[in-house]
Amino acid sequence: MKRLWAPWRMKFVTTTQLGCVFCEVQGEADDAHNLVVWRGDAAFVILNRFPYTSGHLLVVAKSHQASFEDLTPACRSEMMELAARSMSVLRAVYNPDGFNLGANVGEAAGAGIPGHAHLHVVPRWTGDASFMLTLAETKVMPEALEETYRRVREAWVET
Repeated sequence: MKRLWAPWRMKFVTTTQLGCVFCEVQGEADDAHNLVVWRGDAAFVILNRFPYTSGHLLVVAKSHQASFEDLTPACRSEMMELAARSMSVLRAVYNPDGFNLGANVGEAAGAGIPGHAHLHVVPRWTGDASFMLTLAETKVMPEALEETYRRVREAWVET
């Protein structure tokens, strides 16, 4: 059996987060280090540090609430606007064939950070579920995370 090593995933698998990573990021000023693409009034956009595909963005409520019904209508509205803008920016940068837009609310639904409401904006390409994902349950990421951040951040600022 051949193996494709993805050692960067070990940090995700073994990290025990004591606080809320989204709350911690909000209090830090180094957006590039934290992969924060944009800060709005009630929500912000951040690159997923453990992405499904290159360009995988998260639209995160600033308020620490576990579910969308606990957020203000203004926050929910801003999150949807930021999700739409994220799609526009990702189209300009990566030219995807489609998107997955969604949320996992609660641990039972698969939320990796169940205590803080956020949306996933995942660019998709026809055939991107290649043989590696199908046969080896392995995702090949074609671009370094820092390069993805640079490209998305530049396009975000230009729009």
